[in-house]
Amino acid sequence: MRLLFCILICFAQFAAPAEESWQSALSRMPLGTNIAQLNRSNCVRILLPALQSNDVVKALIFMPGATDEFYMFRRAKANLTNSSPTLLDAVIALTNQTLIQATFRRPFLLLHTDEDPLDSLMVIEDAKTAERIAGRSFVPHAVYNDRDWDFLLPILKRRLHARFLPALYSMDSFHFYRHSFAAWNLDGWEALQAIALAGKTRFTVGKGVVLFEPDTRVLAVPKVDRMPE
Repeated sequence: MRLLFCILICFAQFAAPAEESWQSALSRMPLGTNIAQLNRSNCVRILLPALQSNDVVKALIFMPGATDEFYMFRRAKANLTNSSPTLLDAVIALTNQTLIQATFRRPFLLLHTDEDPLDSLMVIEDAKTAERIAGRSFVPHAVYNDRDWDFLLPILKRRLHARFLPALYSMDSFHFYRHSFAAWNLDGWEALQAIALAGKTRFTVGKGVVLFEPDTRVLAVPKVDRMPE
C-alpha cells in the first residue's frame, strides 16, 4: 500500500500542470518598438499599459521608492538592447541598471527599492464589511499613472459600495503618495491592497467604512548619492 501511495503521489506531481512564473507571463507582453531607454519621462507611462490580462500577474505596482528614483532623485535610467522588447525585458533592465527591484507577491508584481515595505498593513474590525468588499469587483482594467487619492476615491465608492476615508479634498490625504499601477480583474480586497501598496498607506475596515492612513514605516534610508551616468 505504501508503494502504491508513493506511485500515486508521483503521478499526481507529473500530471499536474506546472504553475506559470511571472517571468514567463511578462515575456509574452510587448513593450513597443523603438524604445531604447527607460527614464523619468517615459518609464511608468510605457510599462503600465503593457501589462496584459493573464492568470499570474494581476497588477504591476510602482511603489513610492521606485517612483522616487525617477521623479525625486532623477537618476534611474535603463537601456534596452532588444529591438522589440517585452515587459519582462523592461523589468530586467530596471533591476540590473537601477536601484529598483522586482518582487512578486501574488498576484502583484512590485517594483520597489529597499525603503518600501512590501506587506500591506490592514486591520479588520468588521468582518462582514470586509467580506462584502472582497466579493465585489474593481474596474476590469485599471491604468493609473501618478494619480492622487482624490482621483481614486470616487472609483472606490462606486465599485465597492462602501464609505471611504479620508473624504474628498481632505487634508488627511495630503501625505499619501501618488498612485502608479496597472491591474486587471481585481476583486475589491485586492484593489484595497494594491492602492495601499502604491500609495504607502494602511487601511482599517470598520462597519460600512474603510479608513486609509499613511504607512509611516521606514525600512531603509534612501540612497542619496547619484548613480553613475
